[in-house]
Amino acid sequence: MTARADSLTVEVVDLIGTVVARYYEEYEHAAAEHSLTGAQARVLSLLTVEPLPMRKVAERLKCEPSNVTGIVDRLESRGLVERRPDPADRRIKLAAPTAEGARTAERLRTSLDFAREPLGQLTVAERTLLKQLLQRMLGIAPPPDSPAAG
Repeated sequence: MTARADSLTVEVVDLIGTVVARYYEEYEHAAAEHSLTGAQARVLSLLTVEPLPMRKVAERLKCEPSNVTGIVDRLESRGLVERRPDPADRRIKLAAPTAEGARTAERLRTSLDFAREPLGQLTVAERTLLKQLLQRMLGIAPPPDSPAAG
């Protein structure tokens, strides 16, 4: 049996939940302003980082590959995404943003004020600490006392 969470942990979890809910609400609104669904906007944003096979997109978004195929089809019909052969294995098709898709993703990213405005109220040191703490929570950064952290 696991121990009950202390009240501070419960409060932090509730605050994280509120931040996530507000972020998704604004993200959906920003996507709609660009005539995209939230799922389409997430796929387009992900593809601007690097072109990916749809199977990898599905893994990263934690959804079924058939869902990604439909989303990419709709983005492709709007001229925001294209399919191209993978240079490493021409049997695999990569989904990649077109120039217009990359511009749309950038406009979407710059229209998300929810996170920027509150974060702007924190000092650089506070934002750096928050980043490090979130990375540790996600297991993508070394603990502060390890040699790699310093």
